[in-house]
Amino acid sequence: MDIYLLIGQSNMAGRAPIEKQDKDTLSNVFLFTGEGGHEWIKAANPLNKYSTVRKSLSKQKLGPGYTFAREMAKASNGKQIGLVVNARGGTSISEWSPGGILYNEAVKRAKMAMKFGEMKGIVWHQGESDASKADSYPAKIKQLIQSLRTELGNPDLPFVAGQLSEDKTERHAFNVMILTLPTLVPNTGVVTTERTKTMDSTHFNAESQGLLGERYTREMLKLVIQ
Repeated sequence: MDIYLLIGQSNMAGRAPIEKQDKDTLSNVFLFTGEGGHEWIKAANPLNKYSTVRKSLSKQKLGPGYTFAREMAKASNGKQIGLVVNARGGTSISEWSPGGILYNEAVKRAKMAMKFGEMKGIVWHQGESDASKADSYPAKIKQLIQSLRTELGNPDLPFVAGQLSEDKTERHAFNVMILTLPTLVPNTGVVTTERTKTMDSTHFNAESQGLLGERYTREMLKLVIQ
Protein backbone atom coordinates (compact mmCIF):
# COMPACT_ATOMS: atom_id res chain seq x y z
CA MET A 1 0.00 0.00 0.00
CA ASP A 2 1.23 3.51 -0.87
CA ILE A 3 0.38 5.71 2.13
CA TYR A 4 -0.07 9.49 2.24
CA LEU A 5 -0.38 11.69 5.33
CA LEU A 6 -2.84 14.59 4.95
CA ILE A 7 -2.55 17.30 7.61
CA GLY A 8 -3.24 21.01 8.12
CA GLN A 9 -6.14 23.19 9.15
CA SER A 10 -9.76 23.63 8.07
CA ASN A 11 -9.41 23.47 4.29
CA MET A 12 -7.59 20.17 4.66
CA ALA A 13 -10.17 18.92 7.16
CA GLY A 14 -12.79 19.96 4.62
CA ARG A 15 -15.53 22.55 4.94
CA ALA A 16 -17.13 22.37 1.48
CA PRO A 17 -20.48 20.59 1.09
CA ILE A 18 -20.19 16.95 0.06
CA GLU A 19 -22.04 16.93 -3.24
CA LYS A 20 -23.61 13.91 -4.95
CA GLN A 21 -20.59 13.15 -7.14
CA ASP A 22 -18.33 13.11 -4.06
CA LYS A 23 -20.34 10.67 -1.92
CA ASP A 24 -19.13 7.40 -3.40
CA THR A 25 -16.32 5.31 -1.95
CA LEU A 26 -13.10 5.58 -3.93
CA SER A 27 -11.87 2.63 -5.91
CA ASN A 28 -8.62 1.15 -4.57
CA VAL A 29 -8.33 3.86 -1.89
CA PHE A 30 -8.48 3.12 1.83
CA LEU A 31 -8.81 5.38 4.85
CA PHE A 32 -6.94 4.65 8.07
CA THR A 33 -9.21 4.43 11.11
CA GLY A 34 -6.62 3.47 13.71
CA GLU A 35 -9.15 1.18 15.32
CA GLY A 36 -7.89 -2.30 16.18
CA GLY A 37 -9.18 -5.12 14.05
CA HIS A 38 -10.34 -2.94 11.16
CA GLU A 39 -7.69 -0.29 10.72
CA TRP A 40 -8.64 0.48 7.11
CA ILE A 41 -11.98 1.08 5.42
CA LYS A 42 -12.91 2.03 1.87
CA ALA A 43 -12.29 5.76 1.61
CA ALA A 44 -15.38 7.96 1.56
CA ASN A 45 -16.11 11.51 2.65
CA PRO A 46 -15.64 13.10 5.06
CA LEU A 47 -12.03 11.91 5.02
CA ASN A 48 -11.15 13.69 8.26
CA LYS A 49 -13.72 11.75 10.30
CA TYR A 50 -11.10 9.58 12.00
CA SER A 51 -8.75 12.42 12.84
CA THR A 52 -7.76 12.21 16.50
CA VAL A 53 -7.50 16.01 16.73
CA ARG A 54 -10.52 17.15 14.69
CA LYS A 55 -13.34 19.39 15.76
CA SER A 56 -16.91 18.03 15.80
CA LEU A 57 -17.80 15.43 13.18
CA SER A 58 -20.49 17.71 11.74
CA LYS A 59 -17.79 20.19 10.68
CA GLN A 60 -15.84 17.63 8.63
CA LYS A 61 -16.83 17.87 4.97
CA LEU A 62 -15.10 17.94 1.58
CA GLY A 63 -11.39 18.74 1.36
CA PRO A 64 -8.75 18.27 -1.37
CA GLY A 65 -7.94 14.73 -0.26
CA TYR A 66 -10.82 13.13 -2.15
CA THR A 67 -9.73 14.02 -5.67
CA PHE A 68 -6.08 13.76 -4.67
CA ALA A 69 -6.58 10.12 -3.68
CA ARG A 70 -8.78 9.36 -6.67
CA GLU A 71 -6.19 10.65 -9.12
CA MET A 72 -3.27 9.04 -7.26
CA ALA A 73 -5.09 5.72 -7.48
CA LYS A 74 -5.48 6.14 -11.24
CA ALA A 75 -1.73 6.75 -11.52
CA SER A 76 -0.71 3.91 -9.20
CA ASN A 77 -0.88 1.03 -11.71
CA GLY A 78 -3.23 -0.91 -9.49
CA LYS A 79 -1.44 -0.38 -6.21
CA GLN A 80 -3.65 0.42 -3.23
CA ILE A 81 -3.62 3.97 -1.87
CA GLY A 82 -3.88 4.50 1.90
CA LEU A 83 -4.80 7.83 3.47
CA VAL A 84 -3.98 8.99 7.00
CA VAL A 85 -5.98 12.19 7.47
CA ASN A 86 -5.39 14.06 10.73
CA ALA A 87 -6.24 17.73 10.25
CA ARG A 88 -7.72 20.28 12.64
CA GLY A 89 -9.38 23.56 11.69
CA GLY A 90 -8.21 26.91 13.02
CA THR A 91 -4.66 25.82 13.83
CA SER A 92 -1.45 27.79 13.33
CA ILE A 93 1.84 26.29 12.23
CA SER A 94 3.18 26.89 15.74
CA GLU A 95 0.53 24.47 17.00
CA TRP A 96 1.99 21.88 14.60
CA SER A 97 5.50 22.27 16.02
CA PRO A 98 7.42 19.05 16.71
CA GLY A 99 6.56 17.78 20.17
CA GLY A 100 3.09 19.32 20.25
CA ILE A 101 -0.17 17.39 20.33
CA LEU A 102 -1.07 17.91 16.67
CA TYR A 103 2.38 16.84 15.51
CA ASN A 104 2.60 13.89 17.89
CA GLU A 105 -0.81 12.55 16.87
CA ALA A 106 0.00 12.83 13.16
CA VAL A 107 3.29 10.96 13.63
CA LYS A 108 1.70 8.34 15.88
CA ARG A 109 -1.04 7.54 13.37
CA ALA A 110 1.36 7.62 10.42
CA LYS A 111 3.63 5.07 12.11
CA MET A 112 0.67 2.83 12.90
CA ALA A 113 -0.42 2.97 9.27
CA MET A 114 3.10 2.25 8.01
CA LYS A 115 2.81 -1.30 9.32
CA PHE A 116 0.66 -1.88 6.22
CA GLY A 117 2.71 -0.12 3.56
CA GLU A 118 5.17 2.61 2.65
CA MET A 119 4.76 6.29 3.49
CA LYS A 120 5.08 7.97 0.09
CA GLY A 121 4.34 11.61 0.84
CA ILE A 122 2.76 14.35 2.94
CA VAL A 123 0.00 16.68 1.75
CA TRP A 124 -0.14 19.91 3.76
CA HIS A 125 -2.72 22.68 3.56
CA GLN A 126 -2.38 25.27 6.29
CA GLY A 127 -1.65 28.96 6.61
CA GLU A 128 -4.88 30.91 6.99
CA SER A 129 -4.00 31.35 10.68
CA ASP A 130 -0.51 32.57 9.70
CA ALA A 131 -1.32 34.83 6.76
CA SER A 132 0.18 37.86 8.53
CA LYS A 133 3.35 35.98 9.51
CA ALA A 134 4.91 35.26 6.13
CA ASP A 135 8.35 36.32 7.36
CA SER A 136 8.55 33.75 10.16
CA TYR A 137 6.74 30.93 8.37
CA PRO A 138 9.61 29.53 6.25
CA ALA A 139 11.77 28.61 9.24
CA LYS A 140 8.82 26.90 10.92
CA ILE A 141 7.73 24.86 7.92
CA LYS A 142 11.33 23.84 7.24
CA GLN A 143 11.63 22.56 10.81
CA LEU A 144 8.30 20.73 10.50
CA ILE A 145 9.26 18.99 7.25
CA GLN A 146 12.69 17.97 8.49
CA SER A 147 11.27 16.61 11.73
CA LEU A 148 8.50 14.64 9.99
CA ARG A 149 11.02 13.15 7.60
CA THR A 150 13.23 12.07 10.49
CA GLU A 151 10.32 10.58 12.44
CA LEU A 152 9.00 8.70 9.41
CA GLY A 153 12.39 7.41 8.36
CA ASN A 154 12.80 9.07 4.98
CA PRO A 155 15.05 12.16 4.61
CA ASP A 156 13.61 12.81 1.14
CA LEU A 157 9.93 12.19 1.88
CA PRO A 158 7.88 14.26 -0.61
CA PHE A 159 5.98 17.17 0.91
CA VAL A 160 3.46 19.28 -0.99
CA ALA A 161 1.99 22.49 0.43
CA GLY A 162 -0.76 24.75 -0.90
CA GLN A 163 -1.40 28.43 -1.38
CA LEU A 164 -4.33 30.18 0.30
CA SER A 165 -7.30 31.86 -1.28
CA GLU A 166 -6.62 35.48 -2.15
CA ASP A 167 -10.25 36.44 -1.60
CA LYS A 168 -8.62 38.32 1.26
CA THR A 169 -5.80 40.41 -0.19
CA GLU A 170 -3.73 40.22 2.99
CA ARG A 171 -2.89 36.63 2.07
CA HIS A 172 -0.93 37.65 -1.03
CA ALA A 173 2.40 37.93 0.81
CA PHE A 174 1.93 34.43 2.23
CA ASN A 175 1.20 33.02 -1.22
CA VAL A 176 4.30 34.61 -2.69
CA MET A 177 6.37 33.27 0.22
CA ILE A 178 5.12 29.67 0.03
CA LEU A 179 6.16 29.47 -3.63
CA THR A 180 9.77 29.61 -2.44
CA LEU A 181 9.41 26.36 -0.45
CA PRO A 182 11.09 24.16 -3.11
CA THR A 183 14.19 26.38 -2.98
CA LEU A 184 14.22 26.21 0.82
CA VAL A 185 13.60 22.48 1.26
CA PRO A 186 14.47 19.83 -1.36
CA ASN A 187 11.81 17.44 -2.67
CA THR A 188 8.89 19.72 -1.92
CA GLY A 189 6.18 21.18 -4.13
CA VAL A 190 3.54 23.90 -3.97
CA VAL A 191 -0.03 23.94 -5.27
CA THR A 192 -1.32 27.28 -6.53
CA THR A 193 -4.87 28.58 -6.05
CA GLU A 194 -5.57 30.57 -9.19
CA ARG A 195 -9.10 30.11 -10.59
CA THR A 196 -10.44 28.89 -7.25
CA LYS A 197 -13.44 30.21 -5.35
CA THR A 198 -14.43 30.21 -1.70
CA MET A 199 -17.72 30.08 0.15
CA ASP A 200 -16.78 32.69 2.74
CA SER A 201 -13.46 34.28 1.66
CA THR A 202 -11.53 31.48 3.41
CA HIS A 203 -12.94 28.01 2.75
CA PHE A 204 -12.80 26.66 -0.79
CA ASN A 205 -16.05 25.54 -2.37
CA ALA A 206 -16.54 21.96 -3.57
CA GLU A 207 -15.47 22.58 -7.16
CA SER A 208 -12.29 24.33 -6.03
CA GLN A 209 -11.45 21.60 -3.51
CA GLY A 210 -11.66 19.14 -6.37
CA LEU A 211 -9.37 21.28 -8.48
CA LEU A 212 -6.85 21.62 -5.64
CA GLY A 213 -6.86 17.87 -5.10
CA GLU A 214 -5.96 17.33 -8.75
CA ARG A 215 -3.15 19.88 -8.43
CA TYR A 216 -1.83 18.16 -5.33
CA THR A 217 -1.70 14.93 -7.34
CA ARG A 218 0.29 16.53 -10.16
CA GLU A 219 2.82 18.01 -7.72
CA MET A 220 3.11 14.79 -5.72
CA LEU A 221 3.68 12.71 -8.84
CA LYS A 222 6.65 14.91 -9.72
CA LEU A 223 8.27 13.98 -6.39
CA VAL A 224 7.26 10.42 -5.63
CA ILE A 225 9.67 7.67 -6.61
CA GLN A 226 7.45 5.13 -8.32
